[in-house]
Amino acid sequence: MPRPFELDPTALLEHLDEMVDATFGDLQSQFLVLPKGNGFIEYSDFQDAYQILKRHTAAFAKFEESTVWTALEENALTFVVLRTILGMSPPEWADLAKSEKGVDVPQGAARGLDTRVRRDRAYLARVRSTPDTETCTRAAALVTVAIEHITRGAPPAAADTVHRLAKADTTEGLASLQHAASTHVPYAVLLYERYLGRPFASHRDSVSELVGDVMESAIEARLAAARISYRKTKRAERVPGFEQAPDFFVPDEFAASVIIEAKITGDDGTARDKVARILRLAQMRDRREGEGRTFQLVACIDGRGFGVRRQDMRDMLMATKGKLFTLATLDQLIPNTELRRFLPTP
Repeated sequence: MPRPFELDPTALLEHLDEMVDATFGDLQSQFLVLPKGNGFIEYSDFQDAYQILKRHTAAFAKFEESTVWTALEENALTFVVLRTILGMSPPEWADLAKSEKGVDVPQGAARGLDTRVRRDRAYLARVRSTPDTETCTRAAALVTVAIEHITRGAPPAAADTVHRLAKADTTEGLASLQHAASTHVPYAVLLYERYLGRPFASHRDSVSELVGDVMESAIEARLAAARISYRKTKRAERVPGFEQAPDFFVPDEFAASVIIEAKITGDDGTARDKVARILRLAQMRDRREGEGRTFQLVACIDGRGFGVRRQDMRDMLMATKGKLFTLATLDQLIPNTELRRFLPTP
């Protein structure tokens, strides 16, 4: 079956639903393999940090601010271990610190702190050496509120609710934590809590942008190998003359001949946002056609998120006039678009 980028506009319109099916068939699920990113924690490193926390707190019998901070200063990764025991994301933990300790920890600051301790094991020791800083105040509030909630455990809940601390290691406070640390937790308990929390959820969130970079890197590799001039925009960059900056200009934004939007996502909401961006760029292209400074719009997409709504795929195919590619068809990107005009003469 031909692909949409091989058809002229008339043939594309006549076979639109077939082209939707063909493109759906080319979409690949990207959720089985995740990039590690710079902040990925190997199990051996996580285990080391856990053992440091366990040692300094006497297997959680002395789970106090002084002992926990001794562990945190020895190895900042213990901060992530503490958050994992609490069972919250960085923004949720920050919200808890603000509501109960009155310390404003913005979500971005909470995520940034979580990232820094994963990359720099001495980070919290340096933070504590300057106690009057905003970062030290925020870290102290987060640690204090975590210790208090872990120590108390889960309060009684209504029959139709479940408390976030009603976990095998925290439901009865330190008694549960000490029991979990001194015995082998049953495998079914691990599976149940994994079911509640989703495996790799935290890591998927932290590398969501890197997943999208897979497509952009693949496009860059092909353009560079073909020696085609291009300009890749930065995240949230503003480009004069464009309401929104596309991912690639060829050859540049001052004389754009080809514009490329790229995205991989397993989430249909994110896919819908990218579809909207492509449609807005198509409207801009159409307005410029009568001015003699139009451009070809190309979309490079993948992931199961784009396979949810047929109408969205129809809209993208029409907006790009069929110039829509996936990772499976990316080798056809240059020969089937205006990019071929920028190939150097052999």
